[in-house]
Amino acid sequence: MDGATRPAKLLQVEGRLATCTTCPYCGVGCGVNAVPDGLGGLTISADKTHPANEGRLCSKGTALGETTSLDDRLLAPQIKGREANWSDALDLVATKFRKAIELHGPDSVAFYVSGQLLTEDYYVANKLMKGFIGSANIDTNSRLCMASSVAGHRRAFGTDTVPGLYEDFDQAELVVLTGSNLAWCHPVLFQRLVAAKKANPKLKVVNIDPRRTATSDLADLHLAIAPGGDVALYNALLAYLADANRLDTDYISANVNGFEEALTAARADDPAATGLTDEEIAGFLALWAGSEKVVTIYSQGVNQSTAGTDKVNAILNCHLATGRIGKPGMGPFSVTGQPNAMGGREVGGLANMLACHLDIENAEHRAAVKEFWDAPRMPDGPGLKAVDMFRAVERGEIKALWIMCTNPAVSMPDADRVAAAIEACDFTVVSDLTAETDTARLADVLLPATGWAEKDGTVTNSERCISRQRTILPPPGSARHDWQIICDVAERMGHGAAFDFASPAEIFREYAALSGLAGKLGRDFDISDLADLSDRDFDALEPFHWPCAGARQGGRFFAEGGFYHADGKAKMLAVTHRAPASVPSAAYPFRFNTGRVRDHWHTMTRTAKSARLSQHIAEPFLEIHPQDAASLGLAPASLAEVTSPQGRALLRVLISDRIQTGQVFAPMHWTGETAPAGRIDALVAANTDPFSGQPESKASVVAIRPFAAAWYGFALSTKEFRPDTDYWARARTRDGWRAELACSRDPSDWEDEARALFGLGAEAQALTMIDPMRGAARLAFLEEGRLVAALYAGPEPVGVSRSFLAGQIGAETDGAILSGRPGAERPDPGATVCACFDVGQNTILEAIRSQSLLSVEQIGTALQAGSNCGSCKPELQALLDAATTPVAAE
Repeated sequence: MDGATRPAKLLQVEGRLATCTTCPYCGVGCGVNAVPDGLGGLTISADKTHPANEGRLCSKGTALGETTSLDDRLLAPQIKGREANWSDALDLVATKFRKAIELHGPDSVAFYVSGQLLTEDYYVANKLMKGFIGSANIDTNSRLCMASSVAGHRRAFGTDTVPGLYEDFDQAELVVLTGSNLAWCHPVLFQRLVAAKKANPKLKVVNIDPRRTATSDLADLHLAIAPGGDVALYNALLAYLADANRLDTDYISANVNGFEEALTAARADDPAATGLTDEEIAGFLALWAGSEKVVTIYSQGVNQSTAGTDKVNAILNCHLATGRIGKPGMGPFSVTGQPNAMGGREVGGLANMLACHLDIENAEHRAAVKEFWDAPRMPDGPGLKAVDMFRAVERGEIKALWIMCTNPAVSMPDADRVAAAIEACDFTVVSDLTAETDTARLADVLLPATGWAEKDGTVTNSERCISRQRTILPPPGSARHDWQIICDVAERMGHGAAFDFASPAEIFREYAALSGLAGKLGRDFDISDLADLSDRDFDALEPFHWPCAGARQGGRFFAEGGFYHADGKAKMLAVTHRAPASVPSAAYPFRFNTGRVRDHWHTMTRTAKSARLSQHIAEPFLEIHPQDAASLGLAPASLAEVTSPQGRALLRVLISDRIQTGQVFAPMHWTGETAPAGRIDALVAANTDPFSGQPESKASVVAIRPFAAAWYGFALSTKEFRPDTDYWARARTRDGWRAELACSRDPSDWEDEARALFGLGAEAQALTMIDPMRGAARLAFLEEGRLVAALYAGPEPVGVSRSFLAGQIGAETDGAILSGRPGAERPDPGATVCACFDVGQNTILEAIRSQSLLSVEQIGTALQAGSNCGSCKPELQALLDAATTPVAAE
């Protein structure tokens, strides 16, 4: 297998040839134009022709060119931490898996894969596990974000079909955002919605979320629903629609089963479980019922729940009962969190599915796939879903585990327990870009895989649009594509003939051909028009929406029925409210919500490589209501010790009235590499939805108390450093590294402490200002007059200008640096607000004052802030609103 790539599709961008590819972050699937800069990086711009983003990019996508450095890359295989050649590593992996199967059966091995794999990678992994090993023990980190949507779709529609398109957002009269902070998690779609609302002032937006987020600022109505209250709210809506004669009885009669049972269950439910007032509920019901064109966008607040599947079906019930589905401006819409979660669903990457939306429980489907693959065996039922898989690893039932391009030691619920299970597994192989993840450090074998800008293949976004990711940079070292690695192992296990693929195009053709078989079996997913696609045409493939088969081309589903249950009808489900599995108590009184921040993604193995993406929020935090903070004795910017029955974390205190009393929120990005005490999934209980197996990541329970820090600190260095303190959170700067610190013990000597922290010898000149009475210390270290490291410490959170200091690393300086602030002649930009253009809070406030700026648009014209992805616009508006209030330096 040569795996050679062919010339990528090129486009003229500002006089240079750019490769058209697809962003590797969320499921929006934005088109990206990339030009190598000759230094290992890329110049990035938005693809104006791609249907997903139409020329928009978020802060993360804009910064992609800053994330391709090789400083942390795994460049050769490793066996037990020692470099090895590919032949030895692959032989060992194949031998261990083969022996486990021989001794303990096919269910003694498992693959845990990723929504960041390309479809071609996913396809061969699924084919190997299900068709040739004969087990369904392949699951994906997509289980953590969209499995409840899959289960809800399958229960209602008969297949995992997303009915609508992004253009429905533009055409709607009402958009309901349920459990979605679209402004931060899917900024390009949020800006599309902002533009739609500007173009049509009559468009109404409702945001249903326990927290008031940046997304809420766009909403005409924000419903601060109680955690887990979604089913009760949508049941109230279904009952109201019936009472107000807003049902489409013709559509129900022709296309829907289960209506009466669903309505009976809805009437029996108690709207009080929503935690909303009668007036709030009534306003929402009337608005939904009175708007013909309704789009319901839902995300993790719906999915990540032990009632997630029921929440999805409660939403779908309302759209089915009104016929508001599959028509322009109408329908339910699940926005996914990963670049190829949808592709993984399509190829059967989940343990309970076959390829091309075929059903693993269906004997006819199993037989068809087995025959198509000429496979020796097929499992006759679902395999282990993610949480169950790692419990089986813990029990010793899984003897060989292969983890691909994901970090479950951080991202799984009850993460400490998962990490211990992986470490104790008889044999674990990890294929990834880097050896520097919590999971990779536990592996017996590490295999270097290619990443974005090196890989070549396809991905599918949230609206069923299949796009190309293309090779722009050569694979570093001896890194290989995931599909090649899987095929090489399959060959060594005796299945070479079935995995003798020479290119991703060849895999795609087989996959497309299999989808034609699925189409003949009555499935929705069919791209068989592309089964004979030439290599050249694959290389030039334009984005397209499936299906792509004869008369069936793209578009929406279900406007005229045509569902995928045996009778061609949809099913409405009788669902009732179920509270979250974890129950607050005197020992653990707070409801613990988790999620994302604006400029980071997943466990930051990519975004943390960009200095500017860490400027907005550089450390994990705990958002808590002022009343709760006061009762606990938590001061702003202090540290909170957060405990649950599963684990412990230390988090920076962010006091905010945007969250309700009794609830707290923390972001999920930080790891043992970036903030070991901030691994918040160590706190999350591994409770799962009984239908989807998706964990309830937003409703665990915790206790909180102040962390007794002897001192807090802020540190900078030109070189990477790893602190040895109770709390630290490290991030890159443009020319070095920065870290927030806190420790429960005072050092005996501040200079010795600082030199040990930074690994500095006696040759570094120390400038010091130490006040033993106050417990404060400021130390700067110079080499040849240039700042190489600095530590600012005190008994309270340190008040220095972090953005100013980060810009001084490596520069010539003197004792004035100990002040931690710029002199009067140098303006302090303040904390970063706009990451796209690196514009600070103080710069914005000064422009508002000096230029008499009155709108976010005027700020964009003056400073560019908010003029790219737009995700900082709510913060810009907040600064405008508070412009008369003096703001201290960061």
